[in-house]
Amino acid sequence: MGNMAGTAGDRAAARGRMRAMVLEPGAGARLCARERLVPRPHGHDVLLRVSACGVCRTDLHLLDGELAPRRAALVPGHEIVGVVCALGSRAAQWRVGQRVGVPWLAHSCGACAFCRSGRENLCDRARFTGLDRDGGYADYVVADARYCLPLPARYDDVHAAPLLCAGLIGYRAYAMTGAARRLGLYGFGAAAHIVAQLAVAQGREVYAFTRPGDARSQRFARALGAVWAGASDGPAPVPLDAAILFAADGALVPSALAACAKGATVVCAGIHMSELPAMPYALLWGERCLRSVANLTRADGAAFMRLAERIDLRTAPVVYPLARANDALADLRAGAFDGAAVLVPPPC
Repeated sequence: MGNMAGTAGDRAAARGRMRAMVLEPGAGARLCARERLVPRPHGHDVLLRVSACGVCRTDLHLLDGELAPRRAALVPGHEIVGVVCALGSRAAQWRVGQRVGVPWLAHSCGACAFCRSGRENLCDRARFTGLDRDGGYADYVVADARYCLPLPARYDDVHAAPLLCAGLIGYRAYAMTGAARRLGLYGFGAAAHIVAQLAVAQGREVYAFTRPGDARSQRFARALGAVWAGASDGPAPVPLDAAILFAADGALVPSALAACAKGATVVCAGIHMSELPAMPYALLWGERCLRSVANLTRADGAAFMRLAERIDLRTAPVVYPLARANDALADLRAGAFDGAAVLVPPPC
């Protein structure tokens, strides 16, 4: 397996067994706790001992059958913080003992028109962590070293994990809003609570739209600097210059367009969204722009981590033991917490 660090965890890896929460065919909307062989890194891969793994709504879409896993008995999880404990023969980017992050994008072909033009997020042959490759709901994970990210030292493991998807996808969506002064955020969860802090730090006004009656999340948004927080089924208090939809409810698209001034951009930031309803063209007219965000690039990751090094982003992790992954997903579905759920494996 290559060089192994001398910790107890790495000695456990050398013995060859690990714990994982697995999405198995026929198991319904629950993950199954399984013991598995520790994977071996080959080529460009690194083997990581998982320190923390964020729980993303994309994982919930997989569990609920709204996204199809691309391999049987998949281990979800794509907001992974881990320590390198073994290297493949061509993994020269990292050293044993380093802490790295593993994001959603796991591979791109490097040769297609999208990759050659800096849009590897649109590569038709892209592969994704926790969808095509096993993810971080486990003690150990193998990842392509070329797609791993350095993490700012100011964040510990559980606070760094949400940066790797909620932060990254939020950043890419936020960048698409340009210089918008008044920014609406629909769905105030893991991504929005990070984007709100970026926007406030850069002098923007943030307007948070939550589920009707969700006073707790509205208070949370205001505590992070939002100038207004209210229900997503009501009007905006002022015309917005841009809006980002993190909620997976397609019915919010016409609401967001209606809340926006002429020339505004509405960004749909989820990988899955329910059907968009029919709407009058007048909502789009006036040079409003409706667009989606698809995945991320390594350049996004590098740019966002530089920002996260400069700006003290107060991620709000809600920690669950790895064995309680199903509880974390159920709580995410129910909107039972603010911030982001993070799974932590027990000591090996």
